Amino acid sequence: MPGSSSQPNPDAVVVEHLSKTFHIRHMKSLKRAMFGRGTAPTTPLLALDDVSFRIPHGQTVAVVGRNGSGKSTLLGIIARVYKPSKGSAAVFGPDSRRPRIAPLLALGAGFHRDLTGLENIEFYGAILGLTPREINEKRPQILAFAELEEKADTVIRGWNDGARLRLGFAIAVHTDPDLLLVDEVLAVGDESFQNKCYRLIDELQAAGKTILFVTHDLTVAERTAGRVLWINAGKLVMDGSPAEVLTAYRQSSEEPAP
Repeated sequence: MPGSSSQPNPDAVVVEHLSKTFHIRHMKSLKRAMFGRGTAPTTPLLALDDVSFRIPHGQTVAVVGRNGSGKSTLLGIIARVYKPSKGSAAVFGPDSRRPRIAPLLALGAGFHRDLTGLENIEFYGAILGLTPREINEKRPQILAFAELEEKADTVIRGWNDGARLRLGFAIAVHTDPDLLLVDEVLAVGDESFQNKCYRLIDELQAAGKTILFVTHDLTVAERTAGRVLWINAGKLVMDGSPAEVLTAYRQSSEEPAP
């Protein structure tokens, strides 16, 4: 939960001894399902295991690791999508007000597929903390950035992944977030839109915003991040400069050098 102290915290994100266990439920056998005998068994899955780190305000941090290593779970807990099993993950604003978090954790997350683009700007913008007045003021900027003016009044169910990505990213970054969380979704966009996103990320960095993003593209981590976290099997393996961490990551058996 966000901090409530009247004094600003020097850190934007504080993760302390964070662990998360999911309980995977297995399907009951046909016989058990037909006769209602017992409940389906579950298997615990430890997604994060005693992870701790701090991110100062204004820092851009990349998270790398193999699929299934716990990267997305980490961002989901920081965004308050999941609750920790143990430990804590707190987010603090640069001043005493409640921090504004802009999560881009999954393509189309926060959207209602049966609403139009315009309606989803209102819907998702409200979820991210925009007031009706702010939504009304920012709507033209959002549509222009997403390049979706011509289809804004159509239902997004029929949109392709690239269009939904453009709208989601445009809404998130126009909330003036204190913390931007991005989980690999930019990989869906075309090169032109990716370049536009990275230019805007440069502007957010210059404005002192905090950014935490998951990526499998190590060149993006090198270009964008000032720090890299390497997570493997739920554990924080390494935390340091991009040159240091990515060199070790590439040399490991997880990520052969290209």
